[in-house]
Amino acid sequence: MSRILDSVNKRTQLVGQNRLELLLFKLNGRQRFGINVFKVKEVLQCPKLTCLPKLNSSVRGVAHIRGVTISVIDLSAATGGRPIEDTTGCFIIISEYNRSVQGFLVRSVERIINMNWEGIMPPPQGTGRYSYLTAVTEIENELVEILDVEKILDEVSPANTNISKELDEQLTIDRDKHYHIMVIDDSSVARKQIIRALSALDLQIDTAKDGKEALSKLKAIALDMDNVAHEIPLIISDIEMPEMDGYTLTAEIRDDPKLKDIKVVLHTSLSGVFNQAMVEKVGANDFIAKFNPDELAGAVNKHLSI
Repeated sequence: MSRILDSVNKRTQLVGQNRLELLLFKLNGRQRFGINVFKVKEVLQCPKLTCLPKLNSSVRGVAHIRGVTISVIDLSAATGGRPIEDTTGCFIIISEYNRSVQGFLVRSVERIINMNWEGIMPPPQGTGRYSYLTAVTEIENELVEILDVEKILDEVSPANTNISKELDEQLTIDRDKHYHIMVIDDSSVARKQIIRALSALDLQIDTAKDGKEALSKLKAIALDMDNVAHEIPLIISDIEMPEMDGYTLTAEIRDDPKLKDIKVVLHTSLSGVFNQAMVEKVGANDFIAKFNPDELAGAVNKHLSI
């Protein structure tokens, strides 16, 4: 276990190579789940939790860790399973998503594995537990499920998706043009949040669930025109996606003469100086941390008003 904990903060060299590392864990039962190590700040044995009134039913309480109070979400309960009743011997995965830090209560933590995004596939279509997945992969002949954390967090504490009145009054985009853009994200919740945040700009919005699907759609448009930017001047893309990540998608766009003029805004829960360097390396036009509707709408306004 100490080897896993010590390695969590040493995983930056894979970004931009269409690779990721997954921290494997279990909830109730034998099913393995995975979370991207880049989202993980720390893994701890579950400390004593303080219960507070009026919390979401999936929130087991709060933990006081290194002087900070962190909400702890029972991942099993949050995804429709049986709550983890006895926290003795359990672990908390401290993670950062959408500019907030939270803890995920899990039964056990196994190890970190190195993967290629091409080996991460979209989840099966269906309801129930599958609605909480963004992807699946196979490890040692077993299915590993990658949870849609953004969906879970939105159900626990819904994000504000409305732009402010002040920003709305400052928008300079010509709304009568109804610009056509593309939103790419493996989380259906994230796609809907972006669409709602941009509703004031009167855009036509196409969507794709990963970089591979987006690239296929763009290349299909390119069959009928020399410069796809005339049809889709801007895309907003997540970075971490099955089959093809956002960095690889951006690089593919810049390498294609018919696509290279499309402006790319990378919109992700990843953050930090290293990611900014990758933005410049692959040729993206902007990088925005999830999720602030004013920042997102302001960036789209800026790039479409030029």
